[in-house]
Amino acid sequence: MTGLLPWLEWAGIAVFALTGALVAARKQMDPFGFALLGTVTGIGGGTLRDVLLGIRPVTWIIDPTAVVICAAVALAAFFTADLFEREDRARAILWADAVGLALFTATGAARALDAGAPAISAVLLGVVTATFGGIIRDILAGDVPLALRRDVYVTASLAGALAFVAVNRWVSPELDDLAGFTTTFVIRALAIRGNWSLPTYGRRDG
Repeated sequence: MTGLLPWLEWAGIAVFALTGALVAARKQMDPFGFALLGTVTGIGGGTLRDVLLGIRPVTWIIDPTAVVICAAVALAAFFTADLFEREDRARAILWADAVGLALFTATGAARALDAGAPAISAVLLGVVTATFGGIIRDILAGDVPLALRRDVYVTASLAGALAFVAVNRWVSPELDDLAGFTTTFVIRALAIRGNWSLPTYGRRDG
């Protein structure tokens, strides 16, 4: 990962905070609801990652920049969410979430490798970082989390995290962030455009 890591993390935090705020708009919440959903979405995945890595205290407690970014983005969205047409808001959430998913997949895997985690753990932590905030957002909003639907979502993050670690180890650490982001985003974007989904379990009577 290049020296862009902090900037990529802040970008991911801002984008995920926006998805939380757009969900709050769809649910017609008040400013506190906007701030709450924006913040838990923006910092949820990174918080769980830090806890699993044994980082004490977690990053946003030492440096509250992430919380400030989340609150600022969410409150700004409270006054501007009407710029999205009602029927387009769900689509905007999907695309913003795809960008956040790709950013956090790369930065989550990078943080894990920097902390000395083995490759497999770094892949899993990349996925955790990218998906957990959205899971909290959807649960608080009363929706089925994207990560638990048939959508190609966790699969896209997993592929991106694998690409990140592979390029980091066997190609060049200067290209790993690009590989992780691009792989995740392209797969997720194709899934959104093509309505890709994974097969689901169905009862086989008899």
